[in-house]
Amino acid sequence: MSDSDIEFIGMIQAQKVSEIHPARGPAIDRDYVRAFAQAHEAAGFDRVLVPHHSVGPDATLTVAYAASVTERIHFMLAHRPGFVAPTLAARQFASLDQFSGGRLAVHYISGGSDDEQKRDGDWLDHDQRYARTDEYLEVLRKVWTGDKPFDHEGAHYRFQGAFSEVKPLQTQNGRPHVPVYFGGASAAAIPVAGKHADVYALWGESLEQARELTGRVRAEAAKHGRSVRFSVSFRPILADTEEKAWARADAILAETRRLRVVQGYSRGGPLQSEGARRLLAAAEQGTRLDKRLWTAIAQETGGRSNSTALVGTPEQVAEALLDYHALGVTTFLIRGFDPLEDAIDYGRELIPRTRALVAERVAAQRKAA
Repeated sequence: MSDSDIEFIGMIQAQKVSEIHPARGPAIDRDYVRAFAQAHEAAGFDRVLVPHHSVGPDATLTVAYAASVTERIHFMLAHRPGFVAPTLAARQFASLDQFSGGRLAVHYISGGSDDEQKRDGDWLDHDQRYARTDEYLEVLRKVWTGDKPFDHEGAHYRFQGAFSEVKPLQTQNGRPHVPVYFGGASAAAIPVAGKHADVYALWGESLEQARELTGRVRAEAAKHGRSVRFSVSFRPILADTEEKAWARADAILAETRRLRVVQGYSRGGPLQSEGARRLLAAAEQGTRLDKRLWTAIAQETGGRSNSTALVGTPEQVAEALLDYHALGVTTFLIRGFDPLEDAIDYGRELIPRTRALVAERVAAQRKAA
């Protein structure tokens, strides 16, 4: 991927669920996963994220199934270091990359909730989790790239004769390893990002916040002689007029509030997530920021997950995305409140319009150079 390219990532889950769609039925709806993955492929997405939850279906197996029913689209597996040994994870990811035809990337999430971590027996605190992730990624790289067994003794892991016969398919195609996506905005996270991330992912912050955070990550990467690409996540709310788009946003907020009352959820806080704190800080400045950024859902849910939206017509939202591209963002993770339907809709105008605007900007910059 060159600096002038942009990447669109969607998100698939094992059943229909969002802030306005409560989960119903079995935790895995195989037909829905198939339709969801194929819809993203048809809509022109480059990749889809499969998220991790401490009570949900196994994301690795979900990726394996989705890869089996698609041909071109790539995948981003959400993975929490610490629950399996990095040597085993390295072999699992290399195997999945081989079976999927080299379509795998992994997003490493150290964990922003102590309660979530404890469900799987992890009692490390927030900063300790990032220190473990640092060591975990070091071991993964050695397993993927090593041509002979190695020993390792660190603060969290100890191995003797670690080795893998299976290597990622992408290493045969010129990549050094399966691409590393990484998130975390805390003081403990940024040094790990600078050292390991191929793509650093942040939630849908304001332009000012994004400029500050990407600057910090670039500075950390420079200490290691590295460069990092950036991803920003949004929940686009589209309509054929701006007025209709904001009316839809208001309806989404009303339904979110109604369901949270029915389900007995309190607003809550950001847990141990610095990213969530940053979303709430943006929301404190107002529900509408910059050109199109809408923070009301983040405020309502306590900043849980990527919950800020860009609201408007496809052309207006594409222009708002271009402002983030000007900051050096080349990946956009977009998912809707009506998950399947919105993925299809994004493919009609938003994705091609944004690609066209970026191509025009890059061509103009080259002509001026």
